[in-house]
Amino acid sequence: MCLCVIENFMLSLHFKKILPKAMKLKSIIFSAIILFSQNIFSQDIENQSFDNDIDSIIVPPDYEKAVENLMSGFFLDRSYFDECNGAHSTPVYYADSVYVNRLQKLPYVIDMPYNSIVRSFIDRYAKSVRQVGYMAGLGESYYFSIFEQALAKYGLPLELKYLPIIESALNTRAVSWAGAGGLWQFMIATGKVYDLEVNSLVDDRFDPVKASDAAARYLRDLYSIYNNWHLVIAAYNCGPGNVARAVRKSGGKTAYWDIYQFLPKETRGYVPIFIAANYIMNYYALHNICPIQPKLSIQIIDTVSVTSRIHFEQIAGVLNIPIDEIRFYNPQYKRDIIPGDIKEYKLVLPLNQVSAFYENFDSISAYRASELTARLSVIEPAGYSTQSVSGNGSLIYYKVRNGDSLSSIAARYRVTVPKLKRWNGLRNNFIKTGQKLKIYK
Repeated sequence: MCLCVIENFMLSLHFKKILPKAMKLKSIIFSAIILFSQNIFSQDIENQSFDNDIDSIIVPPDYEKAVENLMSGFFLDRSYFDECNGAHSTPVYYADSVYVNRLQKLPYVIDMPYNSIVRSFIDRYAKSVRQVGYMAGLGESYYFSIFEQALAKYGLPLELKYLPIIESALNTRAVSWAGAGGLWQFMIATGKVYDLEVNSLVDDRFDPVKASDAAARYLRDLYSIYNNWHLVIAAYNCGPGNVARAVRKSGGKTAYWDIYQFLPKETRGYVPIFIAANYIMNYYALHNICPIQPKLSIQIIDTVSVTSRIHFEQIAGVLNIPIDEIRFYNPQYKRDIIPGDIKEYKLVLPLNQVSAFYENFDSISAYRASELTARLSVIEPAGYSTQSVSGNGSLIYYKVRNGDSLSSIAARYRVTVPKLKRWNGLRNNFIKTGQKLKIYK
């Protein structure tokens, strides 16, 4: 999802404040897009030549990379291959009329028209037996239900669940050349607008559940602008600014295929590949492609709350769970650290390990703690004496009695009044009965 300057501006300025007034939002955002696009995008888009030959297709730039990374992932190493996988090395193709008929039979809200561009992407999927088998197996056993739940929550068409097929090839850690990350390929700025936490330790763009909820809200907001799912899908890829530009260059037309030649080249292939992804995910079996089934019981999982700073290696070491499996379930923790000492975080584990996690929590917290979770709180430079601040003897606490003064206490313990004041953070010589003082003997 390549989001540009105008998109981030509009999202941060309008979406959170005035989104409930959908029609007002639509008018304001379209006006803002047109106004800003005349200046901000003029250099970037006016200098871009558009190919009028619609048979010249461009694969979305990060798709091939995502598929390549996907095929070397943890899940694939722990999957079952049966006779169907790889048994039919020759791709199976059909006549155009067959594809048209099958697409029209899908129980969808979003139109799935067919043309030569869509066919070229269907053919690409049909010959990618292992890749499609992987995505079908992983999606059906884990991710698609997460996507469907988020889309249904906001009343969106469930066929949008196949957008991550194009965006990330179901690779939760996928990061594009532009910095978009996760299954839904959120930019950091847009993710934060939709309440996704991003810092050095946690990146919710990689969290399947949180990112799916954010993506559903973002798609809903785009639909409130366009009222056209093809334009929503195009805007998801290149940003509302580029779509508004294409609408203007087309003379005000608002159908995707009418503004097709005025869109950025990578976006021209985006709706066709979305249609192709929907086709292949529904009809892969007719192309002799079988889902690659996971060895992991990834549907039998549960969530636990973590309120202490925990490292994945501590969990893996005590509960004897492969650390790669913990990473697979919890990709949002970028450095294998759950900063539960800051606030409560969630951890996904196999269901049969949930009770063991709580029962052994103290052991988990203590396991290699000095190595994995200890943090420097106070440190002095080499050669710097801390005697004047913290003393060089054993620490005792003295309870001030009636008639005591700092000078009398200092004399009694053979220390100086300035040291007493520094050790106890005193600004003056005033002390009161019952007060406890730190003294280094």
